[in-house]
Amino acid sequence: MSDMRYLELPFFEPRHATFAAELDAWAAKTAPGIDHSDTDAACRAWVRALGDAGWLRYAVPASHGGALPVLESRTLCIVRETLARHDGLADFAFAMQGLGSGPIVLAGSDALRERWLPRVARGEAIAAFALSEPDAGSDVAAMASRARREVAPDGSASWVIDGCKTWISNGGIADFYVTFVRTDDQPGARGIGAFVVDADTPGLSIAERIDVVAPHPLATLAFEGCRVPESALLGEPGGGFKLAMSNLDIFRSSVAAAALGFARRALDEGLAHARSRKMFGGTLGDFQLTQAALADMATAIDASMLLTYRAAWLRDMAVARGTGERQTREAAMAKMVATESAQQVIDRAVQLFGGLGVKKGSAVEGLYREIRALRIYEGATEVQKLIIGRDLLKAGA
Repeated sequence: MSDMRYLELPFFEPRHATFAAELDAWAAKTAPGIDHSDTDAACRAWVRALGDAGWLRYAVPASHGGALPVLESRTLCIVRETLARHDGLADFAFAMQGLGSGPIVLAGSDALRERWLPRVARGEAIAAFALSEPDAGSDVAAMASRARREVAPDGSASWVIDGCKTWISNGGIADFYVTFVRTDDQPGARGIGAFVVDADTPGLSIAERIDVVAPHPLATLAFEGCRVPESALLGEPGGGFKLAMSNLDIFRSSVAAAALGFARRALDEGLAHARSRKMFGGTLGDFQLTQAALADMATAIDASMLLTYRAAWLRDMAVARGTGERQTREAAMAKMVATESAQQVIDRAVQLFGGLGVKKGSAVEGLYREIRALRIYEGATEVQKLIIGRDLLKAGA
């Protein structure tokens, strides 16, 4: 277990330290039993294990089987940091249950919430968030997939979806996809709606499975005359972009926390290796260059931690006060710094291990592959800089 004294900071309550210790002990016991030879099966196994143990209850509100009255950012961050330190796929499984069901929490009808959220919390249904397209990643407003509303002779309405979604996490294993498409001809982001699409809906297919450097279930989805009922719509037809951004605001700081977990594991591995590696009559840790590298790693981790939990604490306080304040700038800062710093920390750890650091299957080699995607997904570093800069200019005006 890494140094957890930071949980004594004013950002936290005593329950957070207890929670983190319990989750850490559970993850340490559970992770060795997950077989990663089949990525899809491993992800399903993690969802089942997290659900059976009750940890997925922190990804949905208490009104529908969750553990807390509302989604709490500090708890989400603690979960993701802790799981990422033990197994990147464990973090992925938890994160996608929250991100994929979040729009239902925010804008779903009572029927949709009752159908999906308790099953998500128990690990019985796997969620997915389908936003990106081949030509619409960071530029969500460039989305081209469409849904048209049709009314049957009996007066019942449905929506027919056509288009393509790609880089969809849990693609191919999800039970439902929260899917964002154009619902009218309004320009930019104003004409986007969101729908809950069951995985077995006719007209929805898996066009391609995507292999990446750190294996995760990813796919391209094809929608061809995919008909969903009116009840599948989340909120208003043109409210999808705002819904997507609100959902990402909740979880963006937790991406920083996952990076923090990877970085902490890299530091733990680096420290253990520096203490034990015999070199020139001493240990690797006796060299000043090693000590300087470890100091840089630890300092970067602490800086990332402060930004991450500041963003999470600010959001929790805003929710508690009911002010509706957004922490977009703070979450962007946390995501940017934590992911970039984690990349540097893990690279230092690989360097400390020398040849063993690039040996396939070693802990730091796995971390090196895991961290790279976090600098891209849920808003690349360059996008976070734009968000921060624009927010600063807006505030100054």
